[in-house]
Order: sequence, then structure tokens, then C-alpha cells
Amino acid sequence: MKIEESALIPGEIVKFLDRYIVGQKDAKRSVAIALRNRWRRLQVPEDLREEIMPKNIIMIGPTGVGKTEIARRISKLVNAPFIKVEASKFTEVGYVGRDVESMIRDLTETSINIIRNEKMHAVKDKADKNADERILDLLIPPNPPVKSGSSEHGENKAQDSSQIRDKFAKKLEKGELDDRMIDIQVSNRPTGPTMDFFPVGGGDMDINIRDMLSNFMPKQSRKRKTTVSDARKIFQSEEAEKLIDMDDLNAEAVLRVEQSGIIFLDEIDKITSKNQNFQGGEVSREGVQRDLLPIVEGSTVNTKYGQVKTDHILFIAAGAFHVAKPSDLIPELQGRFPIRVELSSLSKEDFVRILTEPKNSLVRQYVELLKTESVELVFNPESIEELAHISCSVNEKTENIGARRLHAVLEKLLDEVSFNAADLSGQKIEITREYVKERLGDIAKDQDLSRYIL
Repeated sequence: MKIEESALIPGEIVKFLDRYIVGQKDAKRSVAIALRNRWRRLQVPEDLREEIMPKNIIMIGPTGVGKTEIARRISKLVNAPFIKVEASKFTEVGYVGRDVESMIRDLTETSINIIRNEKMHAVKDKADKNADERILDLLIPPNPPVKSGSSEHGENKAQDSSQIRDKFAKKLEKGELDDRMIDIQVSNRPTGPTMDFFPVGGGDMDINIRDMLSNFMPKQSRKRKTTVSDARKIFQSEEAEKLIDMDDLNAEAVLRVEQSGIIFLDEIDKITSKNQNFQGGEVSREGVQRDLLPIVEGSTVNTKYGQVKTDHILFIAAGAFHVAKPSDLIPELQGRFPIRVELSSLSKEDFVRILTEPKNSLVRQYVELLKTESVELVFNPESIEELAHISCSVNEKTENIGARRLHAVLEKLLDEVSFNAADLSGQKIEITREYVKERLGDIAKDQDLSRYIL
């Protein structure tokens, strides 16, 4: 589902998020307002537009309560470039790790793919027509044009060929030729020692040199035997690429990153000075923060598609903050995340709702998966209650991993049914409270066993 930006009022955004995420009202409201403010910024006078900075958000809460899912869903809602990165993967220059600017390059790549798909869809009809013409040329090579003053025999031959071509075109349209084998020329990506001379991870210099070398190297092609159906897909893609202006695509992709990009920065609590779980000294953790600061504040990053300004990219940070707290971040970085939202731990009632209410609920997923084997899987309300109770209990006794516990519990519960589904075809399997207790009761009671199995 995608909503036009002008219709992205906070209430509608929250309703959309409610379809997939249980609870967490405050977090949903915060991201809804942040999204609406992006649209509002584009409506204000241009001289003020650049002065309005995004209201970045820090989400505080244990794992599995919906932090990542909120960010992922809003990116799909507005079709904005979105990436998720772990802050603990970054490190300051001089330490082994990823360059913080790489997340902007990754975001730009995501934007390129989004824009390319949109543009390919826009030229699809013309690309399909051109692809069909190429296939017809292979099936029935076109006759050379008839010169003026040529014999009547030559004109009749050309007319017959045209009629045959029209007949084949109709068969092609109906799919009657899909299984016929034809020989086509397929382009090969240039490879060799020249392309591998520069090691991966060399930043912009590496990117630019690789692109430059690939442009200089001659394009190679090879003959391939394939069906008409597969050839059409290959030709459709090639023809669509020809119809797209790559300069326009790159410029539009960069603009969308700058105006609509969203970066979900997870595990930000692990780079605070008080968190000892992050491997690397205190200097390194603070170094990560200082490297992130200019990106979040607003800077220009070089990518192979051009320079990208990060001033108006929306950053949504998240962390459990069990040991540390947001105020343990360096003051400059704190100031760039003015909105702080605490997500609550999930209760048994929340687990019941997660299992049944969302559009993509886990119960529905398993029901549909087993339906492919003609097995009717039915969960009665008492079994849902018991599953929620066990999941909540295991979270309390061991590590609290939120709703992710439900995946492990359901997988263990349905292990036997899933394994024997092919032999159970045509049967109805009802999951009752007794069945849940029989399969999971002893494991849930044994704290050591549940730690390893659930």
C-alpha cells in the first residue's frame, strides 16, 4: 500500500501502522508527525525550506517490540529509500570497520533501484513492443526494402513475408510460440583481473575506478539458446534500459534520497561510553559517534551517482538502553535526535493480538503455508491464549526478545505437522490448548531447556 504524500495525515499513518504492529501508540504518533512534517516542509516558501531540519527520533525499548517494523512499514508507505544499519558496525577512521558514509551510498543504491523500477514500469508497453519485434526478427528475418522499379515478383514476395510476420506476431501475442527454442545474443558483464585489482571497501576512489574501468572495457556477448518466453523477458529488460535516460534516473534518485531518505540506526545504545558490550574501547565508541555526527547534522557525501546532501534525511535511531541511556551519547549527537519515544514491553494480551490481529499475523502465515499442502490448520482461541502465556513466560525467565519469541515457539509447536504435511494432505488439524501443552509444556517449565529450544 502506498499513499499519496499529500494524504499522509498522521491519523492515516497510525491506522496503517496499526494493521501490522500491535500497541506502541506513542512511537507511531511520533513517526507519523515526522513524516507529515517532511511533506509540510516542501510546501513552505523556498527560502525557509532549507532551514527546516528533520525531527530525528530515538526509540527506546527492548528487542522485538516493534522498533524496526515501524521504520520498515513507513518506508513502504511512502515508497521512500530506506535502509537499516547497526551502529555497532561502524567505527572511527583508524579502526577496523565500516566507513559511516557507506550507509549513504547504500541508501542511494536503494533509491536507484526504486526509481529504475518506476521508470521501467513507465516504458513497459513500448519495451514489450520492441522486444516482440526483436523476437520476430529472429523467427522471420525481415526482407530488404523493395527498390522502386523492381519486379512485381519482388513486391509480392515482400507482401507474403509481411503477412507471415503478422501471423507470427499474433501467435506470439497469444503465447503459442513460448516454448520454441531460438538463439539470442546475451551481453556479458566485463570481468577479469583488471576489475579485481582494487580491493573492495576502498570507498569512493574504489567505486569510481571500477566504474571507469568497466566503461573502457569492451562489451562482450555470447550466443545462448533459450525459449521464446525467456528471450522475451531478456529483451524486455534490455529494451526498457535503452528507453531510460540514466542521467535523469541518477539525478532523480539522488534527489529522492535527499528529500525522502530514511535511515534506521539500530543498536545506537551500544556505542555509548557506558555500554561495555560493544567490542572496542571507550575511545572507539565515542569515535563512532563523532563520525556519525556530521552525517546526521548534514554534510555532503560522494557517491558514484553524484554528491548527496544528508541535511534532510530522516534518522530514526533505536536501542534497548538497558545499561546506558540516551544522555550518555555525546551532547552534539543528542541534540540531533530531539524526539525520544519509549516503547513498552509486550504483555500476554499483546502476544494474543500479535498472533491474530495484524494483516500478516503469524497464525495466518502458518495457515496459508500449510494450505499449499491441502492441510487445513485451525487454531482455537484457547490455543492462542496458551501460546501467548508460554511466550511471555519464557521471555520473563530467560532473555526478553519480545515478539520474536513467538517465531521460535510456533516453529517448535508445528514442527511435526510441517514435517509430515505432505502425508496429511486433505486433513484438518486443530490446534488446541492441550496440544500446545503437550508439545511445549515441559520445555517451557524447564528454564535451561527453554533457553536453548525456545
